[in-house]
Amino acid sequence: DVPAWLKSLRLHKYAALFSQMTYEEMMALTECQLEAQNVTKGARHKIVISIQKLKERQNLLKSLEGDILEGGNLRVPLQELHQMILTPIKAYSSQNSSTEEHSRDVDSHHPSSSSLLGSDSQGSDCKDSAVGGMQQHHLPGCEGESGGAPLPEGDLPGQFTRVMGK
Repeated sequence: DVPAWLKSLRLHKYAALFSQMTYEEMMALTECQLEAQNVTKGARHKIVISIQKLKERQNLLKSLEGDILEGGNLRVPLQELHQMILTPIKAYSSQNSSTEEHSRDVDSHHPSSSSLLGSDSQGSDCKDSAVGGMQQHHLPGCEGESGGAPLPEGDLPGQFTRVMGK
């Protein structure tokens, strides 16, 4: 949702410019290209920095996954994931059967992710006990899962889902 992302950056007046671009074109934008489209200097700079942050999401997700597995505080990773879900994310399409097999594996783990959601809905009074319960109950399975086949480069939705599952 590029218009919502631009609005969060207070750059929504440029939504029409972005509506004519593909995701790849947006991710490859330069300040020179934006200048040619009469984008102001401050907005150009902010757009280029924001696009650079979009490019760094895969590394951020890997870092968040490691932080969660180490048993750290979940508040910061959840805040990062919340901010990330508000950014444009291209749907990942698998090009080979190994990725399709991985998708089936992720689907088979769906019941455990719904139990995570169930423990989250207990309310704010139970936050600390729910977090402790999730760490003890779910982390052993997650550690084994992280040793499996790595997600393909560029599969942000899959990586995001994997981090949420942990």
